[in-house]
Amino acid sequence: MYRLNEAGYKAYLVGGGVRDLLLGKKPKDFDVATNATPEQVSKIFKNCRLIGRRFRLAHIHFGREIIEVATFRASNHIDINSQKTDEGMLLRDNVYGNIEEDAIRRDFTVNALYYNIDNFSVIDYVCGIDDLNNEIIRLMGDAEVRYREDPVRMIRAVRFMTKLNFQLEQETENYLFRLGNLIQMVPAARLFDEVLKLFMNGYAAKTFENLYHYKLFKYLFPKTNNCLDNNEGKIKNTFVWQGLYNTDLRIHEEKPVTPAFLFAILLWDPVREKTMIFEQNGLEPNKAMQKAYTMVLDYQLKQISIPKRFSIPMREIWGLQSRFQHTTEKKAIRFISHPRFRAAYDFLLLRTQMGEMQPEIVEWWTNFQDKNANLMQSIKNSRKKKFTRHSLS
Repeated sequence: MYRLNEAGYKAYLVGGGVRDLLLGKKPKDFDVATNATPEQVSKIFKNCRLIGRRFRLAHIHFGREIIEVATFRASNHIDINSQKTDEGMLLRDNVYGNIEEDAIRRDFTVNALYYNIDNFSVIDYVCGIDDLNNEIIRLMGDAEVRYREDPVRMIRAVRFMTKLNFQLEQETENYLFRLGNLIQMVPAARLFDEVLKLFMNGYAAKTFENLYHYKLFKYLFPKTNNCLDNNEGKIKNTFVWQGLYNTDLRIHEEKPVTPAFLFAILLWDPVREKTMIFEQNGLEPNKAMQKAYTMVLDYQLKQISIPKRFSIPMREIWGLQSRFQHTTEKKAIRFISHPRFRAAYDFLLLRTQMGEMQPEIVEWWTNFQDKNANLMQSIKNSRKKKFTRHSLS
């Protein structure tokens, strides 16, 4: 920000970073708003990359850290650089304005607070501090119009209310029930990023409960939602809820969580259901499983684009489940050398926790790993060396 100021531009910290600081929380990142255009920002910072067509942004790279810099935006209804679909969804929004116009264009009042480094003050044009103090998530402007402009705002509303443990303002809440179907219009690649933000944050189980309550989950994972509806909506008794709860525990314990394992949880119910149907129709178990997850994934990818680097190991986690039925030393030794063994074993633990597998099977595999701890560590070390060689080559 200082470099922007020195170059004659105005720049402020804005958004979630300011909100979290005011709440006494540690911000994960900081965003900057400025009157400099993306092109002007890129001339000041050599480590800058311009991204996006719908919203043109400047990403300034400092090692692995990225500072997002956005130009002040204004009302879009009269500018040719703003384009909407017939449903009101914004396709492009590169209409620049001043700081006050920018505040009004943001999504929620609590995210429209600006920190001025010149005098260390917080600038609030929209009563965001009042909503912060009253623990309210309020959408800026007309709720219907704003949700239609960007349906992802519905997902973000649920994410913020869950993360902050706030309440939704009445109109902000009411239109979630009315306009949820618009989520289907959001590009599948963008929804993948939003799902990671929803469920890899330490409060995934509660987020899932709220998404299901507002009938938004079905637009993200329709096949899984059908299985939940068949369970009469008792979502705390479901595989998905328990898997997400366990994921939260791992995050709080600072253990790794991968998108592959997350999506394996979120899509397991329809995969399992289809597998059982195919087996009942006479298909061999492994082929039934492969046919089931291929069918479920083909449908799911229309909603959310899951990159192959995650969908392939996800398939492996599912496909390896049948190998746990073979409890012989010889086969087990071969199995534990599989790169996805540990993830598949963790998935087996979850299935057993939900009553899908006999506890004796998990007990056997747990004892086998304990007895062969040295071998397990040797395999782990070998993988690390292989990864290091690959990274350096």
